[in-house]
Amino acid sequence: MTDLNPDDSSLTKNQRRAAARQKAQLARQKQKRRQRAGKWALQGGLALVVIAIVVGVVLVITNSIRPAGPGPANMASDGIKIGQGFEAVQTGALGPDDEPTASASTASSDTVDIVVYLDYLCPICGEFEQANNDYISGLVESGAATVEYHPVAILTNQSLGTKYSNRAANAAACVANYSPNSFFDFNTAMFEQQPEEGTRGLDDSQLADIATGVDGVTEASDITRCIDDDEFGSWVTAATQRAIDGPLPNSDLDALTGTPTVLVNGQKYDGSRPFTVQEFRSFVVTAAGNSYTESGTASPSPTPTESAPAESAPAETPAG
Repeated sequence: MTDLNPDDSSLTKNQRRAAARQKAQLARQKQKRRQRAGKWALQGGLALVVIAIVVGVVLVITNSIRPAGPGPANMASDGIKIGQGFEAVQTGALGPDDEPTASASTASSDTVDIVVYLDYLCPICGEFEQANNDYISGLVESGAATVEYHPVAILTNQSLGTKYSNRAANAAACVANYSPNSFFDFNTAMFEQQPEEGTRGLDDSQLADIATGVDGVTEASDITRCIDDDEFGSWVTAATQRAIDGPLPNSDLDALTGTPTVLVNGQKYDGSRPFTVQEFRSFVVTAAGNSYTESGTASPSPTPTESAPAESAPAETPAG
């Protein structure tokens, strides 16, 4: 087809009319091509958006249903048990599908079992530690007691979205795994630098500074990497849920209902606030005596070392 220019003065009227129709037809064809191209581009863009959404949903679902990862070494009971000289009881690590194994009880011997379920953001846990940590330290150092710490994360939503409880419990698991014999000092330092509930808490670098700054720490670089990678984050979630579901081993408690939950020879300590070392010391002696009475042996009297408070027990004993 010969292209005609409707503006050509040499064309007849009919030719100019035909040329105008031809020009309009070409313009419409170009417009349709542009519309088709735009339609395909829009559909392609929408397809990419849909794919991205689907991938995001799949990742969320996958992450939410993925099984718990392996737990830390030396926490086969979901807690770490510290004995004389602040040495940890060595255990293997829980596999992803393993159930925890309760620590062996020493309640029938001359050693008292103290078990503490705690959340590192819990202010009442901080109050208990401030009042009684020195006394517990003296008992453990002398061999009169063991203390088993169970870090849990029940205040996950109380740190402005940073999940401090989870990250702090993961840091504890990292120390238990790589430097178990420094755990008691780590636990003490965590409460000495405890952030307030409802704040962002400490960041991972600050947690690593605490974990690697205690005396005698080993494998400091591994601990820092473990904290940065949230190596035991899924275990923290699983261990917390196990405690909430219950029962709590070596006790009559059906489940964990709050922190701190403190057990002495399996008996729950319901101390009054503000906590006092005199009240807790009295409870420890009474709980130990109850255990020995049940086993038919003489009642011990756990006493702290010279470095711990030496107050005498009050006449009245709080209910356990």
